[in-house]
Amino acid sequence: MRYRLFICCTALLGTLMLTGCLQSKVIETGDLLFVGLPMDYSVEGDTSSMASAIAAATGDEDQVNYIHVAILEVSGDTTFVIDATLKRGVARYPLDTMKEDFRLKSGDYPIFTVKRLKHNRNAARWIENAKGYVGRGYDLSFLPDNEEQYCSELVWNSYLEHDGGHIFTAAPMNFKSADGSYPEYWVWLFSRIGMPIPQGVEGTNPNDMARDEHLVTVSSK
Repeated sequence: MRYRLFICCTALLGTLMLTGCLQSKVIETGDLLFVGLPMDYSVEGDTSSMASAIAAATGDEDQVNYIHVAILEVSGDTTFVIDATLKRGVARYPLDTMKEDFRLKSGDYPIFTVKRLKHNRNAARWIENAKGYVGRGYDLSFLPDNEEQYCSELVWNSYLEHDGGHIFTAAPMNFKSADGSYPEYWVWLFSRIGMPIPQGVEGTNPNDMARDEHLVTVSSK
């Protein structure tokens, strides 16, 4: 098994359309919204952005490459997102606002998949866990032992069993392209923050999380 890149939530993501799978009548509190790109999506010629690094290091045998995950909360007539992004850090804000943050340069829309835990009765507790992280920064170092969070790390830390154990599993992270080299973006980023690329460090990623046995697909568009 080739472990996939855990990185998430960049300007690569597209505008959210509040139709189809994102209608509030489909969503329940505690659902997870995965944002993906078709496997044939290309960022050819772009070697200096997180978008190109994701495209180079993430791949799967399926047709969708998930690059971001957000937690959904329904409150009255409003659906909120709780997630970790480069732009906002860890934040809670309306789903309508999220669509203004994410648009592909090509004008295309990404793929949106809503998934739900098979046993969702503890959703309120998981939401409160996630809210406890609001205000923290985005985890650019992608390490498990600091206060900041990246998108799937936030989910991993929020969705806990009653005994405190994690529902989702962690696995060694991958930053390398298919040819075994590191994309330019990762080399630049980690040199700027003064740390080695954390290849193989235990972590999470939206691709693996989307395929976790605890989840069922509610809708995809």
